[in-house]
Amino acid sequence: MTKTLPIFQIDAFSDRVFGGNPAAVCPLDEWLDESVMQTIATENNLSETAFFVARGGGDYDIRWFTPVAEIDLAGHPTLATAWLIVNRLDSNRDSVTFHTKIGDVLTVEQDGDLLVMDFPARPPAPADISVEIAQALGAEPVEALAARDGLAVFENEAQVKALKPDMAKIANLDYLGVIATAPGDDCDFVSRFFAPKHGVPEDPVTGSAHCTLIPYWSERLGKKELHARQISARGGELFCEHLGDRVKIGGRAALYMEGSITVP
Repeated sequence: MTKTLPIFQIDAFSDRVFGGNPAAVCPLDEWLDESVMQTIATENNLSETAFFVARGGGDYDIRWFTPVAEIDLAGHPTLATAWLIVNRLDSNRDSVTFHTKIGDVLTVEQDGDLLVMDFPARPPAPADISVEIAQALGAEPVEALAARDGLAVFENEAQVKALKPDMAKIANLDYLGVIATAPGDDCDFVSRFFAPKHGVPEDPVTGSAHCTLIPYWSERLGKKELHARQISARGGELFCEHLGDRVKIGGRAALYMEGSITVP
């Protein structure tokens, strides 16, 4: 017996379609088998597919899948899911609370035309990975650190733009992905993010990476509010704030597609 489910594709961290990072979002009445959710995400072949289910008190449970695996935290599909809820499913509300599989509580609030996510900070620590990072990215960073992801810091935006990473070498590192970052030409900092072992060679805009980037740049620049850009081919803009053990990540979103899927 088959099921028909609604599905939406929303471009997050952009005020227009064809920019930012496309996320698939699937509202569910109840959880599907994990294998089915993974197969849907593989079929969608986007950086992430988000699934969410309403729980008591107006909150939601949320899970995220890349084309190859479930992950513990994801920014752009959370932003996309919140956009869908406050714009289509419950337009009377201006904030959403999500509960994750590992127990994190994530809130998203409207602030003008921005949706602002409250996420855990994941500050990086120095790591003895400079040689491996340099070999993987094809350029030597001035600093190498790590949290969930490896973090390579370069001198300027042009160096980050010019990177031609070796995806096989990045996949062999003991991190979910690798962030490359530098001071921005027209913003506080820029970044790119590579996660080939999770089926995402280069992620267009990565909210969860900013859980690490925001603490780093806040300390380095001596400021709590930061303007960031992810300089992938699609590009994305993020409005950030460091709050100690939490970070705020704001962005816009645009609906690209809505429809239905049929699954076993």
